[in-house]
Amino acid sequence: MTLESGVAHAYKLSDFDFHLPDELIAQHPAAERSASRLLDGRQAPPVDRIFRELPSLLDPGDLLVFNDTEVVKARLFGEKPTGGKLELLVERVLTHHEVVAHMKVSKKPPVGTVLAMQGGFEAKLLGRWPDDNGSLFHFAFSDEPHALMAAHGHVPLPPYIAHSDSAEDVARYQTVFAKHPGAAAAPTAALHFDQGVLAALTARGVPQASVTLHVGAGTFQPVKTENLAEHKMHSEWYRIPPETLQAIEACQQRGGRVVAVGTTTVRTLESWAQTGQTTADTHIFITPGFAFQVVDRLITNFHLPKSTLLMLVSAFTGFDTMHALYRHAIEQRYRFFSYGDAMLLDRKKPHAAL
Repeated sequence: MTLESGVAHAYKLSDFDFHLPDELIAQHPAAERSASRLLDGRQAPPVDRIFRELPSLLDPGDLLVFNDTEVVKARLFGEKPTGGKLELLVERVLTHHEVVAHMKVSKKPPVGTVLAMQGGFEAKLLGRWPDDNGSLFHFAFSDEPHALMAAHGHVPLPPYIAHSDSAEDVARYQTVFAKHPGAAAAPTAALHFDQGVLAALTARGVPQASVTLHVGAGTFQPVKTENLAEHKMHSEWYRIPPETLQAIEACQQRGGRVVAVGTTTVRTLESWAQTGQTTADTHIFITPGFAFQVVDRLITNFHLPKSTLLMLVSAFTGFDTMHALYRHAIEQRYRFFSYGDAMLLDRKKPHAAL
């Protein structure tokens, strides 16, 4: 079954652009995870809150679904035999010590080149991926990739964060419940949760479940085609465990809301709803007009202009509502992007048939 994006042709890329002052791009996390701000966009006008208030905003019987992927130290540095410097950003670990990665280098080396990587290991270029025209590169490492990244890699901070990774980033560009290594970027809406908020949710009678989607660096790539239907969506691997499917069914039967923590959780749940696959690669592209089948409420950060994530939020809460919320956030000096603040949104109700 193909994954359809709804009426992608109804909006153009330029419809999802906005001006953001540079000083609102958060370069560091809030002092405490749950001390970040939360824009409650479930009503108009929206309400300015603090994230630790979230448990009181959900109802007993709602279900909170997290993405429990773990960010790996996916950024690696090395050099070609000629001495030219390069950078790899591992997107996916395959079998037999092989990986798929982005490569930043002045001149691409030929297939078969063995790169000398910082830390003393080697990476042999096997070709492009997933085919000869692919934008990613296929490498064979000289040892187990996860061990090499843990020992010699760097936190894969987003391109709009100007500083090199530090001990703070090791701790804070990771959720408190991360347990399945494989992400090249954090599921950022989940960064606001700490043990106090989780305990308060449990006390409130809001159970929690998890999915795994290994977030790829493609999540930061802006759409470049004015016609959204021409955009080729990046692919990400996901898995939904049986106990999460059971929790969703139980939530729906008791009349609770399924609350997705982050766009990656939305992509996972709605991909499963369309295909029935609990473990797969998804390239789902959610734009206005998309028919949501699972997620009722969304917790999400503020996203890049012209990004697929901004389009997903527009599809979920409504195009006009999205723009109004972003205007409010900029006026009220909210912090944006991965280390920024969050929003709480309800799914837009479909128009009644005439």
